[in-house]
Amino acid sequence: MKVVIVGAGSVGSSIARELLSHGHQILMIDPKPEVIGRSGLRGARWLIGDACEISTLKEAKIDEADVVVSASGDDKVNLVVSLLAKTEFGVGRTVGRVNNPKNDWMFDDSWGVDVAVNTPQLMTALVEEAVEIGDLVRLLTLQTGVSSLVEFTVPSDSAMIGRTVGAVDWPQDSTLVAILRDEAPITPSRDDVLEGGDELFFVTTIAAEDELRALLAPAATEES
Repeated sequence: MKVVIVGAGSVGSSIARELLSHGHQILMIDPKPEVIGRSGLRGARWLIGDACEISTLKEAKIDEADVVVSASGDDKVNLVVSLLAKTEFGVGRTVGRVNNPKNDWMFDDSWGVDVAVNTPQLMTALVEEAVEIGDLVRLLTLQTGVSSLVEFTVPSDSAMIGRTVGAVDWPQDSTLVAILRDEAPITPSRDDVLEGGDELFFVTTIAAEDELRALLAPAATEES
């Protein structure tokens, strides 16, 4: 997945670091050259320039990006970048950092913002959840790192399709708490049949995430 991140401060760098560890392609845009060495990021590409300038965004080729994350410390910059990314370059997914809660009302589709968030972990999860199908995505960490809320989108060729919830031998420490189908939430029952495109939400211990990932996507686990 190609992700462009605007702003290489602590938030932008944190998002980039986690996405790089997940194997994504990252381009960082920042006006200050010194942030390259200060960030400590390995594997990211860099473009020094003003992301509010169309010429900079053209040079970054953001029209080829799957997601643009506006993570600067300036809400005005984040809004302008999101708007340009959406309206001028047709980026499919934009994520904007809200620095001042009073500005939250502006971070919507009228400014080209698909998702407005204010923590690196949640931003990372939303970026991945938007485009990752067939992989387990951690949305939130619960109970000071003991448990997590994770999401899995059932791919169209999954072996899970056609099976009932009750027929699946879920890991002991993982609980299916909701199914999102056709934008409507479903409270799972043993008789519900899994379909392609279903978004499955689990509360699980972090230790059990790998077991759940292997159950849901055995082919992806074997390839990696």
